[in-house]
Amino acid sequence: MEQLAAGRKTARTPTWRKTMPPRSTPSERQRRLGAELRKLRTRARLSGDEVAALLQADRSRVSHIEAGRVDVPRNGLYKLLRAYGCESGPLFDALMDMAHDRGKGWWDEYKGVLSRRALDLAELESGAISIRAHESAVVPGILQTEDYARAVMSSVEPGNGRLDPGVNFRMGRQRILAGLRSYHAVIPESGLRMMVGNAKIMRRQLLRLIEVARMPHVTVQIFPFEKGPYSTFVRSFLLLGGVTSELDTLYREHPTSADFIGDGDTIADYARMFEELASMALAPINPEAAPEDQEVQDSLSLLQHILYELR
Repeated sequence: MEQLAAGRKTARTPTWRKTMPPRSTPSERQRRLGAELRKLRTRARLSGDEVAALLQADRSRVSHIEAGRVDVPRNGLYKLLRAYGCESGPLFDALMDMAHDRGKGWWDEYKGVLSRRALDLAELESGAISIRAHESAVVPGILQTEDYARAVMSSVEPGNGRLDPGVNFRMGRQRILAGLRSYHAVIPESGLRMMVGNAKIMRRQLLRLIEVARMPHVTVQIFPFEKGPYSTFVRSFLLLGGVTSELDTLYREHPTSADFIGDGDTIADYARMFEELASMALAPINPEAAPEDQEVQDSLSLLQHILYELR
């Protein structure tokens, strides 16, 4: 009887328990999936031991899943989401897709060349449906020309052997712009007046902003000097809109690090700050506007004025 019981136990043991050991450096997508599963488990008031029993695994396996260190197979994830009360719909589908996304993309060629955070950002951008961007000093990376990007990056890390890959990578990120539902950037006037490279590079960059603003889903606003230091105080950030609001991500870049934040309250705070920035900024660039429509200064008229000064 003991041998039969042991045999039955072995037969019920999932093969995924014998997979590769936990990864030491999960991607941001893998970490985020684990964090969302932990949120759902907590909301369902299930303990780690109860989930381990459901998966026929030990408690450590659950911890690894929620830290993004190991994957969970499709049938196992389905069981978890049902046990957590996650109904069929956008969030359910998105989590299933996140779990079975292999994380492969154009950014793979930069592995070992650029930082993990850069690759994570590119992957998250590729899965976003909307982006709200605020830059406190320069033009946002997705809107930069190649010469402008090179000038910015060479001023930060002169002589760095990663300059060319870094510029190419930044240009590669721009491919997502056409596929977004919406892109909204607020750029400080100082970011347009600061000489990056030379006057020729700056003129091309400012013309690029007008060109991009012709895309129907792109909004570009300038935050003028006369509105005070609020733009500088808020500093730079990206709000990446997921297929469902639960999967929105805040990205904050610092001189030597970066944060990817999925906390709903923090994201809501930054969303309110972005709305405040947009309300204080000049009306969006509208390249099709007639001269008589510009009686009140807007982003386009300020941009044209700066272009004239660069002659």
